[in-house]
Amino acid sequence: MSPSAPSPAYRRLSVEERRSQLLAAALSLFAHRAPEEVSLDDVAEAAGVSRPLVYRYFPGGKQQLYEAALRSAAEELEQCFDEPREGPLLERLGRALDRYLAFVDQHDAGFSALLQGGSVVETSRTTSIVDGVRRAAAEHILSHLAVSDPGLLLRMTVKLWITSCEAASLLWLDEGKQPPVTELRDWLVDQFIAVLSVTGARDPQTAALVKALGGDG
Repeated sequence: MSPSAPSPAYRRLSVEERRSQLLAAALSLFAHRAPEEVSLDDVAEAAGVSRPLVYRYFPGGKQQLYEAALRSAAEELEQCFDEPREGPLLERLGRALDRYLAFVDQHDAGFSALLQGGSVVETSRTTSIVDGVRRAAAEHILSHLAVSDPGLLLRMTVKLWITSCEAASLLWLDEGKQPPVTELRDWLVDQFIAVLSVTGARDPQTAALVKALGGDG
């Protein structure tokens, strides 16, 4: 009889590894259920640990865990818009939207709870986290537009478009993820050009930008 293969040695997780494991379990649950419907017992079961262990890492209970999970999701969302400044602008925007919509798709019904509020666990801190994502997205887009000193109307237009992307994403989920995600992405790019064009009728800075985009390959 051949000797059996040795069992892999048990490896104790580091503090950061354990915390990441708990956050991943929490995010998986929050992605598909509203925060008020998720208990610490649910998180412990999903992570394969005990409830006291969850409390050891998040002594503030579910509120602290939810805020930490929200920050983790926010960091992932902010990275969606961190596109290299290479190639035509609208193609760059399309790639950023691909990542953003993939995040929405992955988090499905929990997208509203994670990013739009409306939860019993919503606080000024969670609202600040979500607002931070919107500000970061706006900064990335303005950077891609290569406008050294964007005026008020241009900044308002970019922020308005970001809000419309959030609203369109929620409607897309409500409609059973229709139209196909590639059509949604292209439509949102068209919307971006459209709102810039409307602002350009009133703002010379934006008008110059729209003209430049006319030759964007």
